[in-house]
Amino acid sequence: MIKFGVIKEGKVPSDERVALTPAQVVDLKIIGGEQVDFNIQTSAVRRIKDSEYQSANLSVVENVENCDVLIGVKEVPISNLIPNKTYLFFSHTIKKQPYNKPLLKAILDKNITLIDWECLRDENDHRLIGFGRYAGIVGSYNGFRAFGKLHGFYELKKATDCVDRVELNLEIAKISLSPIKILLTGAGKVAKGALEVLTEIGIRKVEINEYLTQSFDEAVYCQIDFHDYFRKEDNNEFTTQEFMAKPSLFKSDFMKFARVTDFLITGHFWSSQSPFLFTREDAKSADFNIKLVADISCDIDGPIASTLRPSTIAHPFYGYDPILEKEVPFGTKDSIAVMAVDNLPCELPRDASNDFGEMFTKFVFPAFLNGDEKTILKRATIAENGAVTDEFAYLRSWVEE
Repeated sequence: MIKFGVIKEGKVPSDERVALTPAQVVDLKIIGGEQVDFNIQTSAVRRIKDSEYQSANLSVVENVENCDVLIGVKEVPISNLIPNKTYLFFSHTIKKQPYNKPLLKAILDKNITLIDWECLRDENDHRLIGFGRYAGIVGSYNGFRAFGKLHGFYELKKATDCVDRVELNLEIAKISLSPIKILLTGAGKVAKGALEVLTEIGIRKVEINEYLTQSFDEAVYCQIDFHDYFRKEDNNEFTTQEFMAKPSLFKSDFMKFARVTDFLITGHFWSSQSPFLFTREDAKSADFNIKLVADISCDIDGPIASTLRPSTIAHPFYGYDPILEKEVPFGTKDSIAVMAVDNLPCELPRDASNDFGEMFTKFVFPAFLNGDEKTILKRATIAENGAVTDEFAYLRSWVEE
């Protein structure tokens, strides 16, 4: 029997999400039968309360040391790590994040098997699990909340003050827009989450040529991906394969969109080798029209020049002065309004947790029952038997420095 423990979140600032809801744990116990059992570690932080698990006749405990596999969301504090266990959480180590090197060292020292949610992928290298959808939903909602504040058209409740998605949709119904052009970048889970909000509002989608050349008497949006806003340095044909292999051979063609866009929502993936979408010099141009950026992707000092720092759930908005290249108060005349919260799914923790748990149930849990026949778990295992695995060998010298 495999005994799973759903652990409390210990990272500061606190995270109210959880990997599995009560109903999902009940379902998993039925699916797994005698092969599995579950304990829920008590938590005063979770938005889903201990009492909700207890009402589902689930075991809520202080100590999970008797569990084999421990499931969390964010990084586990080093002091909370239990030796010789298998953990699943977002470790934020695969990009050699310096602030988490001590965490990976501790995992190795404690002979912990670490499976990283971010690395769970199918045979086509598509991610199986994550919170991207709710980052897109909350991030775009926050952008429209900022628009209402800037123009005084409406006032929306903070997403984090909504009980759930149902209440969020009641707030969305208050949105009233002037004839603006909204641009959405990306085509993955984040962008699809943002599209849910655009659809809920009832904004009409237009194609790229219409968006670039026509005026409208209503709010419209256009969705673009990297092949629409990057082009070859030599102006030869764009191929996705070449871009993925050698992004440095490409340059930005984003200004044609920036000239006609009022409100930008970013749901794209960006690597450090890729060109910027718009630079600080671009933002100074008289042709640059964007006045509001909901930067869900939130790459600091990266492809979106106005994103100088992450903002917070408590204080989600700031301004960027393109001439001075510095932060100014939100709403300052001639500034670009910025929303760059980097932990957006935390604002709707109940719904985000439910969405995450559904993906775990469908894509990940079966691997524990079938001996990991598709090597989903193996390929996502960063540490095992006190060493970094071969799949992540590039981390060995870094963690030993």
